[in-house]
Amino acid sequence: MSLREGLRRAVASQEEIEASEEREDAVRAKGCMPVDQTPDRHRAKVSGVIRSVVLRPRQGVPALEADLYDGSGNLVLVWLGRREIAGIEPGRRLKVEGLVCTREGRRSMFNPRYELRPRPGE
Repeated sequence: MSLREGLRRAVASQEEIEASEEREDAVRAKGCMPVDQTPDRHRAKVSGVIRSVVLRPRQGVPALEADLYDGSGNLVLVWLGRREIAGIEPGRRLKVEGLVCTREGRRSMFNPRYELRPRPGE
């Protein structure tokens, strides 16, 4: 680590450090792009950590929503017709692939293909 990098980390907030670490981890995942660079209405691969999972029924149909964070932004993952998915929980790292769309001003991906990634230390 260079002196400049060391000084930047010394004065950075905890949130900035975590965002930087998430961006570095996302870059290491093959074929993935940062959330903030995903084009609307195009397929993309993204890697990040799940921050929250919520069950939100949509028009009487269960829908599991997870907030994926990669250090550059958030992506809402929505699985329609699901109440829960084994392994989809806060703190879990995921690599997802699917069609990115903007819904209610938020980047979203419906029924994405996903790969569970190891947590730090696993």
